[in-house]
Amino acid sequence: MIIDKKLIRAYALKNALEHDGKANPGSVLSGLFNHGLSKEDVQEVMPLIQAILREVDAISILEQEREFEELKSLIGKRPEREGLAELEGVDKKKGVIMRFAPSPSGPMHLGHIFTGMLNSLYVKKYCGMFYLRIEDTNPENIDADAYEMIPEEADWIFGNVHKCYCQSDRMVKYYELAEKIIDKKSAYVCTCDSEKFKELIDNRKPCPCRNLSLKEQLLRWEKMIDKKGYGEGEAVLRFKSDLNDSNPAMRDFPLARINLTKHPRQGKKYRVWPLMNLCVACDDMEFGFTHIIRAKEHRDNAKRQAMIFKIFNEKLPRTYFLGRYNFIDLEISCSKTKAKIKEGVYSGWDDIRLPFIAALRKRGYQPEAFEKMIVQRGMSEVDKVISQRDFFKVLNNFNREVLRSKTKKADFEKTDEKKSNVIILMPDNQKIFGKTSFKPKDSEIVYFEKFGYGKFNGKDSKKLLFWFCHE
Repeated sequence: MIIDKKLIRAYALKNALEHDGKANPGSVLSGLFNHGLSKEDVQEVMPLIQAILREVDAISILEQEREFEELKSLIGKRPEREGLAELEGVDKKKGVIMRFAPSPSGPMHLGHIFTGMLNSLYVKKYCGMFYLRIEDTNPENIDADAYEMIPEEADWIFGNVHKCYCQSDRMVKYYELAEKIIDKKSAYVCTCDSEKFKELIDNRKPCPCRNLSLKEQLLRWEKMIDKKGYGEGEAVLRFKSDLNDSNPAMRDFPLARINLTKHPRQGKKYRVWPLMNLCVACDDMEFGFTHIIRAKEHRDNAKRQAMIFKIFNEKLPRTYFLGRYNFIDLEISCSKTKAKIKEGVYSGWDDIRLPFIAALRKRGYQPEAFEKMIVQRGMSEVDKVISQRDFFKVLNNFNREVLRSKTKKADFEKTDEKKSNVIILMPDNQKIFGKTSFKPKDSEIVYFEKFGYGKFNGKDSKKLLFWFCHE
């Protein structure tokens, strides 16, 4: 089969421009299959493709852009992605009300982006309101700095947060809901030994506290709140669920417990702290969230919250679950990272080796790149096992698409440290030295031909710093 050389060159130029001047023969072949190339013809046409790729790779990106403008009509416009799938039950007139709810154990990281971004994008798609809820009712697992970091990072990565609030500021609301559940005889205060309680529940038997009178339950609840009442670990507020549920974890699950740890935001003001399912059910009912997208490990929590909704005859929001990225070589843990920062292993949350927003932002990643990647993956419950190399390779491709239209081009030449006026800070924290005649503004992103994109930050060094954001 005869393939037009100009057609091959058009695809080679297109692919090279998508990958900073270096075309991939496999991608060119994929394009040619749309023009009648068969698998049987690949061996015959491959030498010609490789020869044309060598020619394309040898010219500058500016020349590639000029040539592609002349040839792009041969291949037509790239088909647009379908975008986000439709959500069920959307009122097109009112839009949607959605939320993203991180805990303040530290700043935001990649995992937060995957979940939060989909909620944000659907609010943009349908219009409505997007809430940022900081779930801080566990006083033992809070980083006080996160109260400032999370809202600022959310504004940057999502761009459409309607309102931010902290659950610990709504304690009165949670106490009120707890009392209402007790009044409905759907909750009780349990003072049983935890091991004894577990044994009874595992055997589908009620504990002695379950069927005490309403008056006794309310007295016990008051005793939980009273500073002179129960001690830590002596009483738990539990929801009355089905003791025959096939999942033991769903039977009489806890709603609140006594925790005397000093809260970073509330101090010693409260001693009874509501657990996640009580707080989430309360907020979701009051704020009228219409749709929720959350990690699939919260599937059981969603069932527990549905039980609370049911006793108040409240309409449940439509809920969707997401699988997660399981990195084989990248640690995403606030507590472990915080410890390593204290040890001096990392310079801070913005150390470029870390998967936290502060570091990703410093490295020059754009919110639109994450949007593109997340739209491509869509609403999938399938977990994905991936290396950080493969993950960032995909993300870098999207980031280049975004940066290409908003960056200036500059010269660059590798040199030794003494002659350098540019330090390239690599993702592994290694440095490469070079020089350039370009004089950027602080935080300006620049493209260095045949090398990569860089974000300058004169505050980090007397010399210009930038991050090499692709291979």
